[in-house]
Order: sequence, then structure tokens, then C-alpha cells
Amino acid sequence: MYPAHPRATGDPGAKSELVHSVEPLDRRVLGLAGVLAGGAVLAAVNGLSGGRIGLPCPFHAVTGLNCPFCGTTRMAAALLEGDVVRAWWYNPPMFVVLPIVALLVGYMLLTWTAERLGWFRLPRPRPGDRLQRIVPLAFLGVMAVYGILRNLF
Repeated sequence: MYPAHPRATGDPGAKSELVHSVEPLDRRVLGLAGVLAGGAVLAAVNGLSGGRIGLPCPFHAVTGLNCPFCGTTRMAAALLEGDVVRAWWYNPPMFVVLPIVALLVGYMLLTWTAERLGWFRLPRPRPGDRLQRIVPLAFLGVMAVYGILRNLF
């Protein structure tokens, strides 16, 4: 079980015990947090520049086709401007997925930080190995189908 909170026990050594018992943050969460933060900065710069500054899509540059992720920066910029309808039309699958991923990553960072500071402990989701393999593959499969369909119509 979890050690008692240092304020509850009055034991000054309990805080160090609590800090050392904190489960490390999964490096994939940190990687996703970095990607989300970088994407938010890029979207903000893109939105502030009126769409003149952004990263060109290498797939689009080579093939002339839209990749499954084309429009994600413009979608995020539209969201930052509060234009939800425009954001939806840039890339509907990412419009759904990005907020969910951002909320999960934010929650994981919050729970880890709160535990590390000794404030409180919240439950952390721990997906099984099978789920960790299936979800990314399913996501990439859905995005591949979307990429094909968006270029056909």
C-alpha cells in the first residue's frame, strides 16, 4: 500500500519515503508531452503568422497527395483561434484524437507531479501489453484508411 502522507503522520522523514516510492513517469508519456507541446507552439506560430509559417508535409511535397496528418497544424491553429468548425474540416480524425491524447498526457503529468511533490496520489491508468500494441496499430490503420479516402474524394 502507499505510504502515509507526511502531513498526516507528522513524521518529517515520511516525505522522503513518499518521494522515493513514486513510480517513474513512462518515457512514452514524456515523448507525447514533448510532441504535443511542440505542436502547440507550431500551431500558435502558424496561427499568428496567418498560415505563412508552418512545416511543409514531405509526403505532400513528393507525391502531391495529402497524407493522413495533413492539416493537423492548421487544425490546431484554428482551435487556438476558437474556430471549431474550421478545425474539424482540416483533419477530423486528429480533431477527435488529439484532445483525448492531450487530456491523458496532462492527467499522467499531473498525477506524477502531485505524487512527486507529496501532495496527493491519484490512480494512474495502466494499460496492458496487448492494449499498448493494439491501440497504436489501430490508430495507424484508421489514419491510413482516412489518408486514402481523403485523396479519392
